[in-house]
Amino acid sequence: MKLFTFFKNLNIVGNVKIALRALRANMLRSSLTVLGIVIGVAAVVALLSIGKGATSSITDSVSSMGSNLVSISAQMRFGPGGVSSDASLYYSDYQNIVSTVSGIREAVPSYSARKTISSTTRSSNASVTGVTANYLDVRSYTIAEGRFIAASDYTSDNQVVVLGSQIASDIFDGLAPLGRKLTIGGKDFTVIGVFAASGSSTGMSSGDEVVLIPLSTAYDKVFGTSAMSNGKRTVSSIYISASSADVVDSVISDSELVLRSDHGLTLDETLPFSVSSQAQALETLSTVSSTLTAFLGAIAAISLLVGGIGIMNIELVSVTERTREIGLRKAVGATQRIILTQFMIETMTLAVMGGVLGILLGSAIAEAFTLLGLITAKITIDTLVLAFFSAAIIGIFFGIYPAYLASKLRPIVALRYE
Repeated sequence: MKLFTFFKNLNIVGNVKIALRALRANMLRSSLTVLGIVIGVAAVVALLSIGKGATSSITDSVSSMGSNLVSISAQMRFGPGGVSSDASLYYSDYQNIVSTVSGIREAVPSYSARKTISSTTRSSNASVTGVTANYLDVRSYTIAEGRFIAASDYTSDNQVVVLGSQIASDIFDGLAPLGRKLTIGGKDFTVIGVFAASGSSTGMSSGDEVVLIPLSTAYDKVFGTSAMSNGKRTVSSIYISASSADVVDSVISDSELVLRSDHGLTLDETLPFSVSSQAQALETLSTVSSTLTAFLGAIAAISLLVGGIGIMNIELVSVTERTREIGLRKAVGATQRIILTQFMIETMTLAVMGGVLGILLGSAIAEAFTLLGLITAKITIDTLVLAFFSAAIIGIFFGIYPAYLASKLRPIVALRYE
């Protein structure tokens, strides 16, 4: 009951009307002040939405590969002659891991290198990857047309290829690719399958630009001695699907032990291979993207702070211009609390108007990014609430001092002010 009486005595509706009347009296100045808040709030909404969209996109992309996926690859170093590997990862490493490590559901070796691929109309330099027939049991790709590499293709060194949707469209100039011929490293291949468009990236290349051929064909007919080291066949990566999320860590540690044993490395020596799970990659990427989102939010907050300073400035001017009005109101009985409330509500009105318009503008900017295909922004309720209440808090914080000065004016001094 006391709370109701308190708000009733504040006469919020009446003070809002007075505030709007005062703001209309200086429409251009009020509009410019509101614009500062609009820009700040719009920046908060747009940047946080874009940051969250990027985080969500990264999370979905990595998660789609499977939380039980473990990948092994040779670590790369950069030297004067370019990029080179510290150690070769052998096909025999893959065989030993599969035969030794428990908890593996499926494992796939792959070898990748860039080759010129061409059709009758187009050519391109692309990464060509040799894989085994169980590749789709480990990697999350969906066949849209045709079929994937079969065990018979692998055992017979068949010259067949499966393409990502984008590279299939590019290399055949929009023509239906299934059954068509293309040349890879001077050898003729037949397109037997095309993956569905994923729009996601796996590693450093898009999942829509993969070129997959049987690993046996890759060794024997495409890469030859370039896929050999120390007289043994090498692989670029080994992909392992653990039987469950609970055994991923043990698969990683056991695989590292096998690699150390195969390459004569002690536990004290640095392992020249990267052995990691998608869960680890997801955690790292999420941390980076969350930090980036927070950084973008901090930049937007600075814009909002500048808008708050603008509000404080305009209210200080307003107090000076309306000194006689304040004196008159006090002379007829207005208390310090009434004057304080009037100016605080005027400040809050500016902040709320700017907050609402800023939310609309920021949402429009975020949607524009999505529609233009630059990035899929993610507008969430908590972002909108945060932006609105940030504007309100800015209004309160920067409005306190001008309102306090107005409430402390002495009637006699205020009435004599020219």
